[in-house]
Amino acid sequence: MNLSDQQAPPSVNRKQVWTGRVISGLLVLAFGMSGLMKLKGGPEFAEGSAKLGLPESMRIPLAVLELACVAIYLIPSTTVIGAILLTGYMGGAICTHWRVGDPFPVHIVIGVLIWLGVCFREPRLWAVMPWRKR
Repeated sequence: MNLSDQQAPPSVNRKQVWTGRVISGLLVLAFGMSGLMKLKGGPEFAEGSAKLGLPESMRIPLAVLELACVAIYLIPSTTVIGAILLTGYMGGAICTHWRVGDPFPVHIVIGVLIWLGVCFREPRLWAVMPWRKR
């Protein structure tokens, strides 16, 4: 590939980058609180996990998994890997809630927001998105 074949990097819109940071920050807070609440445990978690058919023994592994995904998402050089991992985590949550008949559209929205946060912060990702060109 020639240098002339490469596209110029997309221009960085400061408002867009800050929008991505805010979205990502809110998600990190939500996932972080969720992970910490799992670590803490308690009757609310036991009741919720029983409703979902999850054994209490999964509490700590789920908390560690969630917090590890958030940590990877927070590091700028690994944020895309973190987004992939958090999207997979949300896929598991969707499947778990769907299985017991709970509503899950909020989980889908969270998955979309994970990627919007990353794409707004890193404009180069828009170029590799599989958009259909006419």
